[in-house]
Amino acid sequence: MAVVMVASEWRDYELLEAGDGQKLERWGGFILRRPEPQAVWPMTGAWQDAHAVYNRSNSGGGSWDFYKKIPDKWTISYKNLKFFIEPMGFKHTGIFPEQAFNWDFAMDRIRANGSGTSVLNLFAYTGGATAACASAGASVCHVDAAKGMVARAKANLELSGLGDKPVRYIVDDVVKFVKKEIRRGRKYDCIIMDPPAYGRGPSGELWKIEDTLYELADLCSQLLTDRPLFFLINAYASSLSPLLIENIMGMILLPKFGGRIDTYELGLDIKARKMVLPCGFTGRWECG
Repeated sequence: MAVVMVASEWRDYELLEAGDGQKLERWGGFILRRPEPQAVWPMTGAWQDAHAVYNRSNSGGGSWDFYKKIPDKWTISYKNLKFFIEPMGFKHTGIFPEQAFNWDFAMDRIRANGSGTSVLNLFAYTGGATAACASAGASVCHVDAAKGMVARAKANLELSGLGDKPVRYIVDDVVKFVKKEIRRGRKYDCIIMDPPAYGRGPSGELWKIEDTLYELADLCSQLLTDRPLFFLINAYASSLSPLLIENIMGMILLPKFGGRIDTYELGLDIKARKMVLPCGFTGRWECG
């Protein structure tokens, strides 16, 4: 049986139900219904009414339909962190709640390492991991190709009362940025990478995870300090597997640094069922 790690300490988020390619979630005081390709089993019972539903379009993309009055955006908390939630395009809300398991891991390791820990967060989106690492005392370099997402990350950090923490925000293509950091001789104790399956950089640079992941992981290994703490790679692409990520990290990191590699699925408990919804997986290298 695969090892599954569940983000079980949320209070402001619940996965209420999932089935027939849909999921029903509570985000603070509001209920959203969104497509969920992993929920391939039949829906059972009646689902409660949602405040808003995301419907896919036959021509691609989709849109939100609002059935009850909700704010344009609102806030939820995870432990000492706060985040803005907003129904956005492509069914997104601004947070991937299953990643809270990895946030807790990162915070624990950073606190144990003490002050001065440096983190590079790549494909950093709206900054959940950035806020977690900063709250634990790390300096963070937050990199994403989307200017709007970087702005949201700044807002989330300030919302959590962490606006004075040493966080550097970069809008750039990740591969180009990592190569520049190598030339500059920068080093980091920890690297977190959350790449999409497919995307484009701010100048149209093409990213396809199968073609670029090994190269990027190899480049990132050159940015690690002599005694790094951890390297996390999150993956959602169906074309990848935990074993593939483990192979890549093993080839690149173990000869240089030793340590150990773990891979695990991430999941969320479905409140209405004794089941866990799969939400991608993580490859984790950490020092021995």
